[in-house]
Formats: sequence, C-alpha cells, structure tokens
Amino acid sequence: MDHVISEIKVIRSSRKTMVLEIIKDGTILVRAPYRMPESEIRRFIQEKSDWIEKHVQRIEERQRTLPPVEGLTMKDIRKLADQASVVIPKRVEYFAEKIPVTYGRITIRNQKTRWGSCSSKGNLNFNCLLMLAPPEVLDYVVVHELCHRKEMNHSERFWREVENILPDYRERKKWLKENGGRLIARMQVHETI
Repeated sequence: MDHVISEIKVIRSSRKTMVLEIIKDGTILVRAPYRMPESEIRRFIQEKSDWIEKHVQRIEERQRTLPPVEGLTMKDIRKLADQASVVIPKRVEYFAEKIPVTYGRITIRNQKTRWGSCSSKGNLNFNCLLMLAPPEVLDYVVVHELCHRKEMNHSERFWREVENILPDYRERKKWLKENGGRLIARMQVHETI
C-alpha cells in the first residue's frame, strides 16, 4: 500500500469536502479544500487504503488483459484527419439543425488531451482520433460541443441540452471515458520511411 500512497496527487480547491478519485491510468487524486491540514488528508487516505488498493488492483488487472496499443504513423494520422474533415462537418451540420444552433469554423486536429472544443465565437475543434471511435461516440462529442453554443459550461442546463438530442449520452460518454485513453495512447507517432 505504501507504493500506492506515494503516487497520490492532491488537488486543492474551494470545495468544502474531500473526495477520492482513481483515474484510468491508476493515478489517485484527492480533491481537498484549500485549508484542509496535511495531516487530515493523510488520515483520509489511510482510512480509504483498502478501497484504493482494491480499485488499483482492478485497474492493473484490466490493463493486463488488454491487447498492446498499436502506435499510429504520421501517414495514419494524416489519413484519419482527411477522413475526419469529410465525416465530422456532415455530423456537425446534421446536429446543429436539430439543436438548433449556428457555428463557425471547424478544425480537425490530432490532440493528446481533448476530443473537441468550442470557442466563444462558435469555432469547433475535433480530434482526428474520433475516427477510431464508434460512430455514436463521435456523435456524442459533436453534440457535446454544439450544446456549448447554448451553454458555455457543464451545468445541469448544458447536460439537459445534450440529453434532449441524445437520451443515451451517458453510455456514449462512459465509452469515451473507458476507452479514450487507449485511442490517445496510439498517438505515439512513428514516422515510416
């Protein structure tokens, strides 16, 4: 358990309570209030040590059963980007009419941290790796970003907008949370000669 505790990251914010979170890569986060004493955080971690150990083991077992991640070449990424620049604008146009919202420029990128984004001017960015995800997951990301044209936040109203268009958005979001890391891991680019 000691090796696990040494890999815990503490994030302080204006929250009132402490919460424990384990990310897919096994990183353990403790979200704590700014004024929470270090000793209290350590005690909280100690109290939750069995829970942490159980979940870390589960993640490690899952990682062992997954096939190795196959890296993408620059040629692969260019191909995905070309494909995305045809497919994604059509999905954006389709869902923008249903929501209904307007949007600006659409840009396709190969990003290591985001699936999509929406600027205050309505410009949309999408990750070309979405071409490796199921079509319903791609649609979820498109709808998510377009709903930011109505709500530039992740409030209850925002999620209601998403749910109006995709009543099953939670399953799609869950797929991305559980599998997205493996798609992004493929971005270990190997240039072919």
